[in-house]
Amino acid sequence: MRDEVSSTRKRLTTPRAAAIAGIAFAILFSASMVLIGLSMPAESGEPGAWVEQGGSRVSLALSLMPFSGIAFLWFVGVVRDRLGAFEDQLFSTVFFGSGLLFLAMTFAAAAVAGGIIASYTLGVGESVRSDVYMFGRTLMGQIFGVYALRMAGVFMISLGTIWLRTGVMPRWLAVVTYLLALVLLLSFSLSVWMVLVFPGWVFVISVTILIHNLRRRGPEPTDGETAASTIEARI
Repeated sequence: MRDEVSSTRKRLTTPRAAAIAGIAFAILFSASMVLIGLSMPAESGEPGAWVEQGGSRVSLALSLMPFSGIAFLWFVGVVRDRLGAFEDQLFSTVFFGSGLLFLAMTFAAAAVAGGIIASYTLGVGESVRSDVYMFGRTLMGQIFGVYALRMAGVFMISLGTIWLRTGVMPRWLAVVTYLLALVLLLSFSLSVWMVLVFPGWVFVISVTILIHNLRRRGPEPTDGETAASTIEARI
């Protein structure tokens, strides 16, 4: 019976290479946003022109977005696993909630973009399609450029605060996290390129965690070594 419990706990141990999920999110999410930014012009122009020229790129970006969301959920799990027993309930709740809100609003904005493309396949008048484009383009910009980015900033600030209080990550990285979070919180630009600040930050965090995890060789820690390994995980 004890061997069965021990094997179950071993299976539930977070893989040391799980930080790759954050790298996957950064790559997939950045690729999606770059494709959308290159395909959907900031100016209205002719609503149907960009659909004919860049509709395939937007469709590819929307196909990548769900997978980036899955990778982001794994990244959140990796960060929480690294905190271990040092996880603070207050800041962890804000950290977890803001991450979920960011992901939900990102999916909502992507769904609006998909709706814009789908509307051009319907047999409706040009004026109606133009109105749909203008409304959808504005709605997508507001959801993502205003609300989703703010939630990303809250996500970063709460995590930076936890790192400062626990020391599980380098202090300089927590300070940089604060600075980048303020950029997202105080920026009023709806430029899609501003969004790349967040996946770039996730990439740096994931690489840092991955390098530290790969340096730890040997068997997975036992129950008696959990607290000690958590303390040793501090950088």
